Amino acid sequence: MKKLKVQDLISIGVYATVYFFTVFIATMLMRFTVPVFHSLLVPSMSALISGTIYLIVANKIPKFGAITIVGSVMAVFFFAFGYFPLAFLPSFLFPLLADFVQTKTKIADKSKIMLSYTIFSFGLTGPILPLWFMRDAYIDSLLAKGKDMTYVNSVFEGVSTASFFVSMILVVITSFVGLKIGQIIYNKHFAK
Repeated sequence: MKKLKVQDLISIGVYATVYFFTVFIATMLMRFTVPVFHSLLVPSMSALISGTIYLIVANKIPKFGAITIVGSVMAVFFFAFGYFPLAFLPSFLFPLLADFVQTKTKIADKSKIMLSYTIFSFGLTGPILPLWFMRDAYIDSLLAKGKDMTYVNSVFEGVSTASFFVSMILVVITSFVGLKIGQIIYNKHFAK
């Protein structure tokens, strides 16, 4: 089994920082263009623009642990900055599963990278899944942080059964498109 070396960890740190920055860009784009639904669309927008960085990590450091660490940078962020208590779990579990699919399975390469990237992209659903599945606990946590009901109502404004399915389906679609775009950029600038 190939293990991560110090040089790998340094590279992973750089790629994790770039990934964090792409998520930040996706968040800002959604916040200023789709005010009501912006938080529900951050995972899909991130999937759309993070394909290149995922391909770099998967191809340049093809060892178990690299994808997990890159995705887990968001778990650390969600945990450190007081997001809903369970928000960090998907940001660790989905990258771990994606890492397993990418490095430990014998699926055909093209299918494997697509499947692993789609799974990885669901890592950013941690902050939004409780909006549907733990509504009361989420409201209590917001109130405990001193938020008023006006703010709470604004958080839940776009939350419905339909928005759940739309946001999850969009993650699948945009991860496919984002990886295709990423492959073009990767092949042109990073493959050599």
